[in-house]
Amino acid sequence: MRKKFMFYTKVFVVALFIVPASMTAGDKASRVLTLDEAIRIALQRNQGLTSSRLEVQKADAQVNEAIGTALPSLSLTGRYTRALKKPVFFLPDFDDINSGRTVPIRIGSDHALDMTLTAQQVLFNSAVITGVGAAKIYQDAAREMYRAKQLETVMNVRRVFYGVLLANEVAEMMRENLKNAEDNLKNVRLMKQQGLVSEYDELRATVGVENLRPAVIQAENNYALAIDGLRMMMGVGPAEEYQVQGTLAFSPVDQEIVSAAMETVLENNPMLEAVRHQVDVNKAFVSIQRSNYLPTLAAFGTYQYQTAQNDLKISAKDFIGSSTVGVQLSVNLFEGLQTNARVDQAKVEVRKAEEQLTSVENNLRTAVHSVVLRLEQAQKRIAAQEKTVEQAERGYKIATTRFTSGSGTQLEVNDAQLALTQAKVNRMQAIYDYVVASAELDQLLGRLPAYADSSIE
Repeated sequence: MRKKFMFYTKVFVVALFIVPASMTAGDKASRVLTLDEAIRIALQRNQGLTSSRLEVQKADAQVNEAIGTALPSLSLTGRYTRALKKPVFFLPDFDDINSGRTVPIRIGSDHALDMTLTAQQVLFNSAVITGVGAAKIYQDAAREMYRAKQLETVMNVRRVFYGVLLANEVAEMMRENLKNAEDNLKNVRLMKQQGLVSEYDELRATVGVENLRPAVIQAENNYALAIDGLRMMMGVGPAEEYQVQGTLAFSPVDQEIVSAAMETVLENNPMLEAVRHQVDVNKAFVSIQRSNYLPTLAAFGTYQYQTAQNDLKISAKDFIGSSTVGVQLSVNLFEGLQTNARVDQAKVEVRKAEEQLTSVENNLRTAVHSVVLRLEQAQKRIAAQEKTVEQAERGYKIATTRFTSGSGTQLEVNDAQLALTQAKVNRMQAIYDYVVASAELDQLLGRLPAYADSSIE
């Protein structure tokens, strides 16, 4: 009896460990939800994916900013000056030239107004050219990170959706067990009235029914909790009611995909591609820091429109225009070895990124190897449990037939039902493990559903 109670306790909590916990269970869902629809909703409304999408927009803006540094700049400035005390310059005292004295002469006007239009175009600056390239590499990296987030979101939705299906099947199985136990109790009571079984058999059948009632309630609650977890993963609120559609079925992964997984992951994994871009960005930063050794050549031009008067009676004819054009060459001769230090730091960042790239490659190989092993193990378990379930169902039929014929006991029936329940749970768990591993393999290999467009306009 204790063994049976402990087993059902284990069954009750299976769904809790394979689906995310949630706040509260709502009423029964009203909207039918398939796996494809759940993924579509998550790709549109998942908050983490939305944040990653914004990062891509930020990277696009940074590219435009970098390109802007290579374009000409144009500025217009205006200035008004009121002389509180005019400046002076000194001339010899021509009235007494031999005295050596000077006479101050005030210059300028009380009011001055000028407007200046300035244009400048960088003709050569290695940092500007390299910076544009680095920004575009960062843009590509941001897109790869977004694709990685898409894959992660799809995998998580699939995992949670499969958990909902498993929770639902557990609930269905517990309801079926309760119905079988109730039917068995009816038969036991009829047989007791006919004197075919003892009161002890009736008590065991009654206790078995009452032990299953809370199990059914708990399994149904676990299903509701799983639905809440699916809502959170999709990014929808508790007010939106859903009921999943589908079954937890075994669908083997194409063996060609499994065989080529180790090579595919190094070609298509977006996280690995993002790290490769990071290496390229850091190499570009080395070039940018080295560009401080190189000269900067820029062309400029100015046009000034100005006037100066001792009163504010200024008209358009009082303004005089002037213009200049030229080129400017600037060279950094010495910065206290700061440029050397910055170049060395950039080189260290490159080495760090290369080490990270190696680490990610090794981790991905290990992850693929682990997932493939889990797929193979789960597939073997599924094949074995199919036979076990068939045998357990046959054993349950034999036990119930023996009991109704008077040659068996209620204990045999209970043990047979326990064995059947355990076999079904093991089979469902094996299928769940397989489909979750297949979802993780798709994520590693960069495989998105056809309707999940990874590009961003």
